[in-house]
Amino acid sequence: MMVVLGTDAHKRSHTVVACDEAGAELGSITVAATEDGHLRAVKWAARWGMRKWAIEDCRHLSRRFEADLLAAGELVVRVPPKMMAAQRRAARTRGKSDPIDALAVARAALREPGLPVAQLDGPSREVKLLVDYREALIKERTALQNRLRWRLHELDPTWDPSPCSLGRYWILDEIETRLGSCEGLVADLARREVGRIREITREANRLEHQIARRVGEIAPSLLEVPGCGALTAAKLVGEAADVSRFRNRDAYAMFAGTAPIPVWTGNNTRFRLNRGGNRQTNAAIHRIAITQLRIHPPAQQLVDRHMSQGKTKREALRILKRRLSDVVYRTMIKDMTNITNSAPARAA
Repeated sequence: MMVVLGTDAHKRSHTVVACDEAGAELGSITVAATEDGHLRAVKWAARWGMRKWAIEDCRHLSRRFEADLLAAGELVVRVPPKMMAAQRRAARTRGKSDPIDALAVARAALREPGLPVAQLDGPSREVKLLVDYREALIKERTALQNRLRWRLHELDPTWDPSPCSLGRYWILDEIETRLGSCEGLVADLARREVGRIREITREANRLEHQIARRVGEIAPSLLEVPGCGALTAAKLVGEAADVSRFRNRDAYAMFAGTAPIPVWTGNNTRFRLNRGGNRQTNAAIHRIAITQLRIHPPAQQLVDRHMSQGKTKREALRILKRRLSDVVYRTMIKDMTNITNSAPARAA
């Protein structure tokens, strides 16, 4: 009998609930979120020979626990939070607690046998960290640019740089030169903001080159997909977290939120937008689709053909995104296979 160990992870503690294949609870334990606590959980679970761990996919909380379980040779699957929440609402148990949440995670894993299997961190994790850090810098720069615009407006209401221009060095140089003739605290703060914007822009550009180099090493074929630049490819690689954990292209499409959801009955066959899945991956595929609509004739022909059949442009775009998720999946699998096969040759 396979026993599923549902886990509700928190910053200081993890609660584990074991259940059988029918979803009946067999036992529970709460351990500290430390290496000793993780070892205690593994020893407690050893009483069941056939077992797998189901962990709510909150990797900022569960990453260390996942790594320790994988190092101990355990099988770990990741359960999306939305799936766990839906299972908890459908359960007969009222209220919310760590054991209730952990049991909901285990039952969700029983209901969905094709969940992604957790893997140890690799190059994709490093790419994700770089992309996330760069996005945080861009967000900080945007806030600074918005504040700088109000400073300039206060100094001179006619001073209005064109949109999207405050990241260009020559525009910043002109602003800094003009601020040299201004006095007062507002002008001083504006000069500081100009300097910080310039500093962030330089660091963001350096990170972009670093990301492009890493993506070129681990996913070169992905960069050859029309409309897929280095940052978009990095987002896809980082969010996938080892594409081999998906059993097929359909599982990846569900993860990406590009698989349409059926909403038909009787003679009316319809599908609606999938609002689930990883929204970062979905946004990356959407960027590729929008770019291909401008520059890639096969994508333009596909959308035009479906629109001629009575579909709206939005529906045709969803079909294109579904096709693109298959292309992305196949391409990343190809890159991973090539790297794996070339590793022994390099070692020899």
